[in-house]
Amino acid sequence: MEKFGKSQSVIRTEDTRFLTGAGRYIDDIAPKEALFGYVFRSSVAHAVITTLDVSEARDSEGVRLVLTADDMIAEGVDIAMAGIAMDNRDGTKGATTFRPALAKDKVRFVGEAIAMIFAETLEQARDAAELIEFDYEDLDTHMDLAAGGTPLHDNVPDNRPLDWAMGKEEQADAAMAKATHKLRFEVGDNRIIVNSMEPRGCYAEWGDDRLHLAFGGQGVWVAKGHLAQMMKLDPEQIRVTNPDVGGGFGMKSMTYPEYVVCSVAARMLGTPVRWMSDRTEAMLSDQGGRDLTSTVEMGFDDTHKMIAYKVHSRFNLGAYNSQFGQAIQTMLFSRVLPSVYDVQDTYMRAEGIYTNTTQVDAYRGAGRPEAIYLMERAMDYAARELGVDPWELRRHNFIPPEAFPYKASSGETYDVGDFPRVLNRLETFADRAGFEKRRNASEARGMLRGMGLCYYIESILGDPSENAKVAFNEDGTVTIFVGTQSNGQGHETVYAKFLSDQTGIPADKITVVQGDSDLIATGGGTGGSRSVTVQTNATLVTVEKMISAFKPFLAAKMGVEEADISFDDEAFRAEGSNESFTMIEAADLARVEGNEELLTHEAKATLPARSFPNGGHVAEVEIDPDTGVTRVDRYTVVDDFGNLINPMLAEGQVHGGVAQGLGQALMEAVAYDDEGQLLTATFMDYAMPRADDLPMIEFTTEATPSTANAMGMKGCGEAGTVGSMAAVANAVQDALARKGVARADMPFTPNRVWKMLEDARIAAE
Repeated sequence: MEKFGKSQSVIRTEDTRFLTGAGRYIDDIAPKEALFGYVFRSSVAHAVITTLDVSEARDSEGVRLVLTADDMIAEGVDIAMAGIAMDNRDGTKGATTFRPALAKDKVRFVGEAIAMIFAETLEQARDAAELIEFDYEDLDTHMDLAAGGTPLHDNVPDNRPLDWAMGKEEQADAAMAKATHKLRFEVGDNRIIVNSMEPRGCYAEWGDDRLHLAFGGQGVWVAKGHLAQMMKLDPEQIRVTNPDVGGGFGMKSMTYPEYVVCSVAARMLGTPVRWMSDRTEAMLSDQGGRDLTSTVEMGFDDTHKMIAYKVHSRFNLGAYNSQFGQAIQTMLFSRVLPSVYDVQDTYMRAEGIYTNTTQVDAYRGAGRPEAIYLMERAMDYAARELGVDPWELRRHNFIPPEAFPYKASSGETYDVGDFPRVLNRLETFADRAGFEKRRNASEARGMLRGMGLCYYIESILGDPSENAKVAFNEDGTVTIFVGTQSNGQGHETVYAKFLSDQTGIPADKITVVQGDSDLIATGGGTGGSRSVTVQTNATLVTVEKMISAFKPFLAAKMGVEEADISFDDEAFRAEGSNESFTMIEAADLARVEGNEELLTHEAKATLPARSFPNGGHVAEVEIDPDTGVTRVDRYTVVDDFGNLINPMLAEGQVHGGVAQGLGQALMEAVAYDDEGQLLTATFMDYAMPRADDLPMIEFTTEATPSTANAMGMKGCGEAGTVGSMAAVANAVQDALARKGVARADMPFTPNRVWKMLEDARIAAE
């Protein structure tokens, strides 16, 4: 019998359809008769709406419906989008604000949806938008990442809806006072646009008193709940589906206004409607990532042991409370601080600031890249200030292997880890010993060369519970229904392989079904590197239920007692019996005998604790001092992901994450002017990494299996991004420091790097 071995690299089965044009993305499967939606968006960042007249648009050729906020309210729709608020550090509740699905009374960022037109063709809908009369009274914009300025919301007069903290400030201050070395470091983390390969899109249809919304997302249940609340529908009246999705990265976790408006339009018209964002529209309206500035204070004793750590960060929340923004940017930020270092006296404060920009929310890593970038830049800064080797400073401050399980000052308990072993492997794998020779060779050609290290840790997050259902079909195939959602990670291959490993069912006979709220009652979706760990845990429990259910049925057939039957990942067997049955054979027999209850098995499982992937990244950059052009010449990764199901897919996830982090470090940056106009709204203005911007990425693992799940896994989906930003930034700083540059912040574009060098040259004269 064909059977995949455990922890073997297997080529992704879904890639065949993706590469041959057989993918089923939103635009591929939208009903042919669907009307086309087009969003009329605000051209100004902050204004009171004085006139909104859509009458001419409604009369335009081919137009079937134009919706405004008032129209939706008249239809009985609750137009308030969901938003999260957290507690402030003084115990009061952070502010909540009203975000309408379509702007009402005011607009608060360029690109905010004001009205939506539905017409027979997209061109007709666009033409109708030109006929909308929109007048407004300008208000001053607030673009600074600081409290104050013209309020965006009346109930938040200082534009600071959140002032959160974690830790014990007095203890941290007391420890800082005792420190022999006190260091202070400021670092910025530039705003980026997600730019998923497939932009956001959806279609909606209404029939038999039920709504079906299909959208490119990261799970269906959150949107289902929001639609039920906003449209005042019974949840059973709503089906939500996610087809193939061309990249999510956290940005597609949310329920966006367009999905709600399309759903309302489908119900009003009784006709399917569709909408797909274009690229500039996505840049204007997709929720962005990062965008924070932080001040770090570190205290070290006379042996260079860190004894105190304080952070004060200011996060840009955009114009509204988003669905995950405050939680992502604070709780998750703090969860992995103080990272892998053995320090207990810590204090973290985070201020959330409203600005006249699109919301800032979850983006690949969601708080953890920000936290690790901050910590690892600070550790490199500390090494320079203390005059010590940055690798040795990290080793000296690591949580020692014998200290696990280790309760960090954040309250998280790290179950296992061997950070020194991983770093030792990385030092050899990256050929640190040969770096000076490579640096000398670069300098001989008039170039600057730097090496940067980042040691990271992250935690899988999201709902620790997940569901799995396995059904045996009449044709001899098997279907597994899962609660997570692939956005390109290869889930179909991984889940089929894992079920095959546990049951002996050939992987090519297993179909993975995801993203359908009618077929799967509940699920946690995808995000936070949770998918494979939580889903395989649920699959294990489901398989255990299957085995237990089949044993009494097979006992009589095999002529043995139920207790004598075992399952060895291939077949049911028992000593003293010549009979054995594979899972499929057992299911076929149950079908013949009418035991339908044995043909479907379902379970929900909850992980008892989180797991903590960790590892080290080393980047080497080469900089042309005459032009500022920075090139990553070498890149090396050693990760501790615990046990892996498919090492090749894990490596692919790391490659993609490194590309994203490298892109932010070297070229990606969102720019707004003082009036809130987005200046980087096309790929002519917003640089994305290309293949020739990336080096070969050397990757290996050094595993310490997790004790938090039966598989010993730790998750890996976001690790590449978490480690790469600081590795590249520290490498650039290492190179520039030789020319007197004391502080270098991302992005390291040629102009910015050249200016850093020029400023240092002038200062030295």
